[in-house]
Amino acid sequence: MSRRLLIVEDDPGLQSQMRWCFSEDLEVTVASDRDSALAALRRVEPEVVTLDLGLPPDPGGASEGFSLLEEILRLAPMTKVIVVTGREDKENAVKAIGMGASDFYQKPLDADILTFVVNRAFRLAELEKENQALCRQDNGTNIRGIVAASPQMLTICRTLEKVAPTDATTLITGETGTGKELLARALHELSHRADSPFAAINCAAIPENLLESELFGFEKGSFTGATQSKKGKIENANGGTLFLDEIGDMPMALQAKLLRFLQERVVDRVGSVKPIPVDVRVVCATHRDVRKLIDSGDFREDLYYRISEITLDIPAVREREGDALVIAQSLLKTLGKQMDRPNLAFSEDAINAITSYAWPGNVREMINKIKRATIMAEGKRVTSEDLELSCPEQSPSALINLRQVREQAEKKAILQALQTSGFNMAQASRLLGVTRPTLYNLTDKYKIDTSAATSEV
Repeated sequence: MSRRLLIVEDDPGLQSQMRWCFSEDLEVTVASDRDSALAALRRVEPEVVTLDLGLPPDPGGASEGFSLLEEILRLAPMTKVIVVTGREDKENAVKAIGMGASDFYQKPLDADILTFVVNRAFRLAELEKENQALCRQDNGTNIRGIVAASPQMLTICRTLEKVAPTDATTLITGETGTGKELLARALHELSHRADSPFAAINCAAIPENLLESELFGFEKGSFTGATQSKKGKIENANGGTLFLDEIGDMPMALQAKLLRFLQERVVDRVGSVKPIPVDVRVVCATHRDVRKLIDSGDFREDLYYRISEITLDIPAVREREGDALVIAQSLLKTLGKQMDRPNLAFSEDAINAITSYAWPGNVREMINKIKRATIMAEGKRVTSEDLELSCPEQSPSALINLRQVREQAEKKAILQALQTSGFNMAQASRLLGVTRPTLYNLTDKYKIDTSAATSEV
């Protein structure tokens, strides 16, 4: 399918010039006023719109252009709008970006620069569509709440689907914030125990002297304050699943009692001499390296083999190829709906920042940053500044100036073309798709040393 561009310009001469700028693989539609532009928007559904702010009945101002910009973003929020302004009209350009325009272009017309800006907008639109498709797709799993596109996580999900129908004791390892409890609940929901209780306990959050009674329960009078008998988490999970989170922090004395339960499947309440049989599936999780705990004498090796009949090692977000952006897009969509801001999307600098950031806090950190950005975003675009992330190789202040971003990209492309062609100006101009005079002008503009260049055909 060809890419679709809508040019909104009331000057017939500029309309013709702008049409001439673009290759035949681009489907170009032209509109000269607000009504015809909205009609074309509905009929053609362009991915990119170039919008001249000075439209009739206010050709000398920008009120009509701003009104049209608002309507375009309301009717088609994913459309990339490039606002065309006069050379001295920076305030309107900044205002348009704040309203949700993706970029701006200043007259007079330069075919090469305009083509560059429009092609970049098309690329951004394509990336957002790909990310939305990844967020919507099933990813080949039946796991509720899991958003994954990387081979590493898809392998984990498929293993989980195979393990879930069994009663195998499962150990889930991974850094804090990677979603260990989410996978534990998925094991439960995809098993034949789904209609029975799911009981979770954090072994690191409960004091050692209380953890035993929380897990195994106690009889009336077994200790001071035990005025009545109470079932523990294990009994409460009877018929269902017991999730022991942070099992690596379980005290050694309690590890022995847990090992006996896993072997015999009976519970001894504190203060009782009568074992109680329990049918329960056990899932454990820890962010710690259990092998190192065994070597240091802090974890029983025989217990480790009991709880790790199946081991699922969840990779950190930074180790999942492409997952950071997919998860971020899904979170933005969910949180945007919750906060009544459903049309938010990431800007190009935000996408670069998300994909380059290491995410030491994994998904938990991502939730916090995107929730803040959803609240703080000024227009329709969430920026790297809203996320409190720095775009790679650029300071946050540099990102505000879109002209600088554009010029840096152009200079980088010219240098790459010159190096690829061995500084042959004719070959470099063909690689870049510009004329040799244009390339000479650009190398002068960016002060690129061409002393080694040749101009052979």
